[in-house]
Amino acid sequence: MLSIIEQIKQGQLWDFHGGVHPAENKAISNQAELQHAGVPQQLILPLKQHIGSRGDVIIEVGDKVLKGQPLTQGDIAMCVPVHAPTSGTVTAIEQRTIAHPSGLTDLCIVIDSDGNDQWCEQSPVADYTSEESADLIEKIRLSGIAGLGGAGFPTSRKLQGGLGKVDILIINAAECEPYITADDRLMQDYAAEVIDGIRILRHIVKPKLTIIGIEDNKLEAITALEKHITNDDHIIIRVIPTKYPSGSSKQLVKVLTGREVPSQARSTSVGVIVQNVGTVFAVKRAIIDGEPLIERVVTLTGEAFQQRGNVFARLGTPISYLLDNYSYQPDKKYPRVIIGGSLMGFTLPHANVPITKITNCILAPKRKELPLHTHEMACIRCTACAEACPASLLPQQLQWYAKDQDYAKCEEYNLFDCIECGACAYVCPSEIPLVQYYRQAKSEITARKQDEANAERARLRFEAKNARMERDKAERENRFKKAADDRRKETATKGGDDAVAAAIARVKAKQAAASSPDTEKKPAVAAAIARAKAKQAAQADKSAAVPDNTEMAKLREERKRLARERKAEAEKVAAEEQTSAPTESGDGKKDAVAAAVARAKARKAAQQADQDNVAEPDSSSNTEPASTVEAEIDPKKAAVAAAVARAKARKAAQQADQDDVAKPDSSSNTESTSTVEAEVDPKKAAIAAAVARAKARKAAQQADQDNAAETDSSSSTESASTEEAEVDPKKAAIAAAIARAKARKAAQQAEKEAQLNNKDN
Repeated sequence: MLSIIEQIKQGQLWDFHGGVHPAENKAISNQAELQHAGVPQQLILPLKQHIGSRGDVIIEVGDKVLKGQPLTQGDIAMCVPVHAPTSGTVTAIEQRTIAHPSGLTDLCIVIDSDGNDQWCEQSPVADYTSEESADLIEKIRLSGIAGLGGAGFPTSRKLQGGLGKVDILIINAAECEPYITADDRLMQDYAAEVIDGIRILRHIVKPKLTIIGIEDNKLEAITALEKHITNDDHIIIRVIPTKYPSGSSKQLVKVLTGREVPSQARSTSVGVIVQNVGTVFAVKRAIIDGEPLIERVVTLTGEAFQQRGNVFARLGTPISYLLDNYSYQPDKKYPRVIIGGSLMGFTLPHANVPITKITNCILAPKRKELPLHTHEMACIRCTACAEACPASLLPQQLQWYAKDQDYAKCEEYNLFDCIECGACAYVCPSEIPLVQYYRQAKSEITARKQDEANAERARLRFEAKNARMERDKAERENRFKKAADDRRKETATKGGDDAVAAAIARVKAKQAAASSPDTEKKPAVAAAIARAKAKQAAQADKSAAVPDNTEMAKLREERKRLARERKAEAEKVAAEEQTSAPTESGDGKKDAVAAAVARAKARKAAQQADQDNVAEPDSSSNTEPASTVEAEIDPKKAAVAAAVARAKARKAAQQADQDDVAKPDSSSNTESTSTVEAEVDPKKAAIAAAVARAKARKAAQQADQDNAAETDSSSSTESASTEEAEVDPKKAAIAAAIARAKARKAAQQAEKEAQLNNKDN
């Protein structure tokens, strides 16, 4: 059985599932030779023009740059730098609209050309055959070369991944999409340089066989390549049938080798590496000429262009510059500018979008040339899309799941195997933009996976932090434990006691002593407690005694009798005065005198009531019951008794006021002669009052003396309670208060007697 390589050399070809045959429309742009589009006044360079991460900016605004000078740098294989397409000044580093289906902005470097187009120092490789593969791959990376066929995968990373793993090198020259003729024209005009680039790649990869796969509609390119291939190059040109999308990497591998690339895998997994014609040409310029990737071939096509063809356009050239220079006349009703071909391209939001490394075509069609498909209808399940899919997928199911945002099902149906060729949308009778649904679903799935990856990294960092903290804690504890053990061993070696153990023992002993119920109390505390208990018992006994109020009741009855007699006598005197008083009512002065007399009588009655209330405790002082003794002992009870006495006095005074107010008229007619005389002579009245006050003072002094003598005589017969009062300062204070009350009572009595004597006189 022949090997795959032998079968290929014999001219055998294979086929892939699906595919379509749209109108090619290539003849309108592949007839003229390649031209240079020139250098615009301003270049806009996106930092990310390939698959992978973008580099770090190494220039600043205002810097002068030369042609070919690197503007970014990166140390990883998936990062390739961007170079200045011409000499000039960096005027801005800002967000600008980029060539992407989303129409979003990205960070870009803006350079204003100085018109000199001056190169920086170039470093070509004199003899690449004497260089190591790794060195050449690094040179390719630093030159900023990425796949120019449209995918933009870093060429250095692809070559590095294929070292020692591939036996077939395929040069993709199919260029199957309609309208695009950039690779076709490049092979026709620069076939020798293309072959030189292939030889460099053969030296790097060292495959057993190199195949140039080209469609049968490029006869001029095939002839040009054959002129520069020799027998010792081990390069064969394999012409394949024109069928879209035979230029896709997986489909081209299937057609040329019969090997099928697995799902979500690359061609290197089956021993094949694929490079585009434009990429091969850029590799030759980088290695042999020392020129980084600063320009590429772009097809300008479509009926809206008056001048069509292929041009070398500097990276960063605004598309508006190309439209202006090549006689662009937009459709009046539906002006459109498309980047890419008619099947895989996308419409630009405006013309100020720059050319990038993956821009191979600018298509400006008229409305009749490329009709607008804006009438999406319901799927009729005709299965035409499934029959046309070159990846053997089920486009209708993928569209349903993408529209329903069921991304798990999308992945289950291998959404990421879709090459977005547009063959399904091309054959769809319902005009459903299937590729747009797939692109949106891919973006959403990628974003969610990125979020999940970030969350997983955060979780791993958190767990690593916790593990590190636990490890540090365990190390600390072990270190402290070891230090304690070392101290104990050292102490035991020296014959001493462990200080920590001794301290712990002392603390435990103190706790045991404090919690012991047999702990002896201090003598002073015990004595104080005993005294407090004795006082409480004595107070309980006193409160339990029943007072004998017999003598007090007798005295009260006697005082009431005397009060009634005095009241009757006063009424009798008032009646006599009333009968002896003149009948004349007198003038206004006599009425005022009568009112004054009435008020005097009321005061007298109030004072008499106060004396009676005060006399009540005095008369019973020698026969004090147990309650009086208790009041002397307890100041609170004495205060209560005093308050009761005052209340009684106020009540008696109010009663007297009422009695006096009831009879002012009658008393006004019974004024005595002495009163009238006092009214007539105020001086005599004042003298009489002074005499009365003197007598009252004298009586008060006499009463004080009597009370003092009485106090002396009773000092020898004091009861046990009085002795207790002498011992206790509180009791002594109570006794002194009682004595002062008796003295005041005597003084008031003397003053009243003096007033009565004055009235009688």
